[in-house]
Amino acid sequence: MKATELKPGVACKINDRLFVVIKTEHTKPGKGPAYVQARLKDVMTGQNIDKRLNSSDTIQDARLDRRKMEYLFSDASGATFMDLETYDQIIVPEDVLEDALQYLRPNTEAVIVCYEERPIGIELPSAVDLIVKDTPPGIKGATATNQLKEATLETGLKTRVPPFIVIGETVRVTTEDGSYLSRVKTDS
Repeated sequence: MKATELKPGVACKINDRLFVVIKTEHTKPGKGPAYVQARLKDVMTGQNIDKRLNSSDTIQDARLDRRKMEYLFSDASGATFMDLETYDQIIVPEDVLEDALQYLRPNTEAVIVCYEERPIGIELPSAVDLIVKDTPPGIKGATATNQLKEATLETGLKTRVPPFIVIGETVRVTTEDGSYLSRVKTDS
């Protein structure tokens, strides 16, 4: 594939090392040829590098296998996921998951990204619903919309929520940065 075809989430091999593209920027300076500035994550080391590629460069693409799996539980060896088609269970090491476990509660679906049968990453939904486990009581009469208070959610994730949110309520948070999106109505 051409360097101009790189986009976030695409896997490629450069110098026999596997990288996943995090971010790309196509640049056409006033002088000189166009180029692609890419931020790449080395799958083996987890290190991010910035690489400048000429628009005409050819990059060897790598095929990633994306499998829909259900998160079951975590222990000292990592997080256990079950393939929803074959019911096979795999253990994904914590260094592959990074902070993704803060957004996953048991029986939640996620996409595990594998390369040559080895898990190398996880794709979370854009938002998840989690129960508030701890938060200070709201201030009565506090109606200003920009006031937020600290809350700890069931997975240990800490976020800031509006003052009307109480312990036991379910809130929706974004998996991009863990910020509060909305209160979730539950059937009860």
